[in-house]
Amino acid sequence: MEQQPFLAAVDLGSNSFRLQVAKVEGEQLYMLDGLREPVRLAAGLTPENHLDESSQKRALAALSRFAERLRGMPPEAVRAVGTNSLRVAKNSASFIAEAERVLGFPIEVIAGREEARLIYLGVAHGMPKSEEQVLVVDIGGGSTEFIIGRGYAPIRLESLYMGCVSFSERFFPDGRITKQGMASAELAARSELQGIIADYKGQWRRAIGSSGTAKVISDILELNGYSENGITREGLEMLRAHLVKAGDVQKLSFLGLKADRLPTLAGGFAIMYAAFEELEIRQMQTVSTALREGVLYDLWGRFHNNDMRDVTVQNFMRRYHVDVKQAARIEHLSHVLATQFSGSGNHEAALQTLGWAAKLHGIGIRVAHSGYHKHTAYILANADMPGFSKKEQARLSLLALAHRGNLKKLQGLFLNSEDCLLAMSLRLAVLFYRNRSDVVLPEMTASFTGTKYYLAIESDWLSQNPLTETALQEEVKQWKVLGVTIQIIRK
Repeated sequence: MEQQPFLAAVDLGSNSFRLQVAKVEGEQLYMLDGLREPVRLAAGLTPENHLDESSQKRALAALSRFAERLRGMPPEAVRAVGTNSLRVAKNSASFIAEAERVLGFPIEVIAGREEARLIYLGVAHGMPKSEEQVLVVDIGGGSTEFIIGRGYAPIRLESLYMGCVSFSERFFPDGRITKQGMASAELAARSELQGIIADYKGQWRRAIGSSGTAKVISDILELNGYSENGITREGLEMLRAHLVKAGDVQKLSFLGLKADRLPTLAGGFAIMYAAFEELEIRQMQTVSTALREGVLYDLWGRFHNNDMRDVTVQNFMRRYHVDVKQAARIEHLSHVLATQFSGSGNHEAALQTLGWAAKLHGIGIRVAHSGYHKHTAYILANADMPGFSKKEQARLSLLALAHRGNLKKLQGLFLNSEDCLLAMSLRLAVLFYRNRSDVVLPEMTASFTGTKYYLAIESDWLSQNPLTETALQEEVKQWKVLGVTIQIIRK
């Protein structure tokens, strides 16, 4: 991809929506415009995990303002990501479709550990580089990420289902802060932390807080005389006593506390207090960089042959002992066929997806050879895949499921004609290389008229390879089940 002079990241968080625009100068990103909208999406989640109408309206209004700032930017220069509330909302698909229309760019819902990875990437680029291991705590609206890393490399990534909005709604309804409510919130947070304590405690030298909750707590402690340097255990104890004594967020009048932070302060504080207790944190510094900066640096890497998705694919190939030569054969032929089927135009992103699918289509063999494509599809849909959004993983999973076997299982699953084209190219490549060796293939010409696919193959070669010709005729029948016509032509 051609490097863009400006990049933009949109963070659809559970508490706030944020937009960050950066200018690219050589190896550096210089942050320019930054916008924040306190949408509080998590507060709009019903008990049945549906986003209510009012929260959707707030979100769409914010995105319409972001859209004005992003107007004219090319699609490859903008990346929008959704976090916990969009991960859990049962009606997120319909909301995202409308949100994409308003914003004018695709929106990716990222997994919790992918969110943690991007947060760490943003934090690491906002600090002087150091070789000491650090703990990063990012309290969001619906989830809290805990990362241990060194330099630019994360070592441990976790995302826990607790956030400042969800905890405030649950334990401090209508802004009331009671002693019992605070104790219950802290106990719930400490319970969530039990699963990571063994791997995290004592594994870091310095603690860092990122995002709004950590910054607000740090500002309150420092500006009101509870701490001289960042967040401390002693400062948290004093703040806790003050919160409980006040009894209501509307009665709080701390220096450094903005009005739009009042509704989520108590929930965020309870999570921070529990983290200090369980992980034995004595002091924490805060940084201003977080998810949106991480998204920008990750996007920048895609223009400089430093795409985390490529790294993940290579790691999966090693983990599942992929036959590298066979994967290369499938990748090359499927690319040739897809390029011919698609004709002229820019299909770089689609071919990149096809390349990943070709490299990973056989990883399910390590589970069981019988029905291995189903195992591959399950792994790709559910594994932690750094760099990939949930939508990208779902597409890879679909291509893996489609690459062999009966196509009846795909009825209603193909989302667009491009998915169909990629699946056909992958299936044909697997068919021609089914003996997993460097066979000499005939000259082939593929084309698509808009209603029918054509594959022209040397007649003599087909006569000499009747098994393959039979398989191709069966392929024609399989696609007919989905209402897709492919014609094999002898030439």
